[in-house]
Amino acid sequence: MNKWYFPAWLLPVAFSLMISCKDNTEHPKDETVRYYSYNQFCMGVDLSYVNQLEDFGAVYKDSGKVGDPYRIFRVHGANLVRLRLWHNPTWIRDQVYKSDTVPLYSGLNDVKKSIRRAKNLGFAVCLDFHYSDIWADPTRQTPPSAWAGIRDFAVLKDSFYAYTYSTLHNLAVEGLLPDMVQLGNEINCGLFYTNTEQGFPSVNCCDGKWVQLGELLNEGIRAVKNVSSEEGTSIETALHIADPKNAQWWFEQITGSAHVNDFDIIGLSYYPLWHTTVSFDNLAIVIRNLKNTFGKKIMIFETAYPWTTEYADTYSNAFGSQPPLPGYPFTAGGQYNFMVSLCQKVISGGGSGVIYWEPAWITSRMKDLWGTGSIWENATMFDFEGNTLPSINYMNANYKGL
Repeated sequence: MNKWYFPAWLLPVAFSLMISCKDNTEHPKDETVRYYSYNQFCMGVDLSYVNQLEDFGAVYKDSGKVGDPYRIFRVHGANLVRLRLWHNPTWIRDQVYKSDTVPLYSGLNDVKKSIRRAKNLGFAVCLDFHYSDIWADPTRQTPPSAWAGIRDFAVLKDSFYAYTYSTLHNLAVEGLLPDMVQLGNEINCGLFYTNTEQGFPSVNCCDGKWVQLGELLNEGIRAVKNVSSEEGTSIETALHIADPKNAQWWFEQITGSAHVNDFDIIGLSYYPLWHTTVSFDNLAIVIRNLKNTFGKKIMIFETAYPWTTEYADTYSNAFGSQPPLPGYPFTAGGQYNFMVSLCQKVISGGGSGVIYWEPAWITSRMKDLWGTGSIWENATMFDFEGNTLPSINYMNANYKGL
């Protein structure tokens, strides 16, 4: 077992091997903490909301001291930051804040700010293309409004390639290329199949449009590889769906009927309080089977678990009404033990990483389309006063097989 304990003078050398960074990159560390490299095992955190949270009053503390949440996660062992990208999220200004001065959070400029924060602290970065102006998930895959008038599938393919390529090229110019690119978010039934105008090309694989979906995804992969080649760097590509129960079927179709094979990572959302078909006990077996069948890296791209059933605001929480998993109560200790067990199961199954979704989404004056505050404050890694919880240390636990 390789346990990574770094004296201060070795950290910059070690981390530079796993991520390319600017010369002034910082490497915050605690010499008592075990650090795993991104290539050893991805200890990821999705921090897409942090800029918005801080703008609307969120304060983060570690050992009682106010600090940068990116730095806090880095010190506790995180090695990758995942960030979502929306095409043109004007609804944030027009519908939520009704102000022209509010940033377009999760738009390209906001994502650049986040990538810069991450890279300056030595994180790897996963860029999550939603290919939408708003949330994309298994129930909603709405094309960007700028693409609404497309009627020819060839034009859609060209737009898909051009947007992916131009975004990455734009980032490359500023030294902000990600280490990993997701081509879509939870694309269980494909892309662009909700709220489309009549005549928009169908890419709904649940309606049998596997070939069309495959052609789009291959254009995205081609864009990533072209930028990667031009910049002389390596960018991994990932395909991401929700719920491990769908994985065998979906990836059989995407690699077979759709002829998409030149990708690197199978990404899964796994919230075991919602995704109950694959039991927590059987997760390692499922991961092992996927790895053996498809020969790709397997990663949990989204997960979370509550540490309390209490509220910090009046915005209804997503978690807390479900019964806890046996042995993992909704407590700070239960959350920590769940995350350690989850990572160990992924490692034992031959998986390559776990990304926690929005562990910093504490309550604040932040708004979205449905309320003010947070639906996630009881599933973060900070308590209601903004102090780190014990669960944040799952990233530096002693794992068998690493």
